[in-house]
Amino acid sequence: MLTKSTLYVVATPIGNLRDISLRALDVLAAVDVIAAEHIHLTQRLLVHHAIHTRLITLHQHNERAATEKIINMLAAQKSVALVTDAGTPGISDPGALLIHHVREQGYRVIPIPGANAAVCALSASGIIAPHFLFYGFLPTKSGERKRKLASLKSLTSCILIFYEAPHRVLECMMDMIAVFGERRQITIVRELTKLFETIYTSDLSNALTWLQSDENQQKGEFVLLLSPAATENSSQITEQVEHTLHILMENLPLKQAVQLAAEITGGNKKKLYAFALSKKEALTKRSMDS
Repeated sequence: MLTKSTLYVVATPIGNLRDISLRALDVLAAVDVIAAEHIHLTQRLLVHHAIHTRLITLHQHNERAATEKIINMLAAQKSVALVTDAGTPGISDPGALLIHHVREQGYRVIPIPGANAAVCALSASGIIAPHFLFYGFLPTKSGERKRKLASLKSLTSCILIFYEAPHRVLECMMDMIAVFGERRQITIVRELTKLFETIYTSDLSNALTWLQSDENQQKGEFVLLLSPAATENSSQITEQVEHTLHILMENLPLKQAVQLAAEITGGNKKKLYAFALSKKEALTKRSMDS
């Protein structure tokens, strides 16, 4: 049963219309109103599942006005579902402003989890790294895009995840090469859950060549996953990692310090353990000698 005066944030499929939970379908069928980014796209989903709930629009250009309208509905004890064209509302899509004001007014917000392109792409990428940063869409102009990418260059131990539109993907790849170099690994994921779903991994230079070699590979919605930077000598421990490990070793048992250092820095746990053990042995020997 639904709760009155409640906003339901409902994730919808990113391609395949069957990628929706039974709970989401129950909510969409039972609420008084569905607020959708584009009514004609959501209508296709509803028709497919024989749902006839009334639709209103909420997109980036009318979100403030739609927010006021929806809060008035909640005040009248109506239940409202928020959906985007595809995926989870508020994640590089409209909805965050509405949710902020609804919660501010004291009304309940209930998430109905489901599809998300970034997480879907990450799960199938096979990139081994302890952390990731979801950035979303980069700026549309090259100069600003390069500046934003440069600001992320120091994040060497985590996967960087971006969304990109088909008409900008080549320019984006060129800017990534300019900032990160040709050898940085990238996984290109396009048309997730659709007929021409593609997952391609290579270095940035070959990835650009691959895109340019076939115009069909430039179509669709893109998720770009930039792998962590490879260290020049994987056997070395950087000063930053050594400093982090040193602080942790002063306050924690060696094994626990290594575990936390690996999680924080993304370093190899075996190498960190060997390094920490050698440091501890050196300190013990020094203490005995003195």
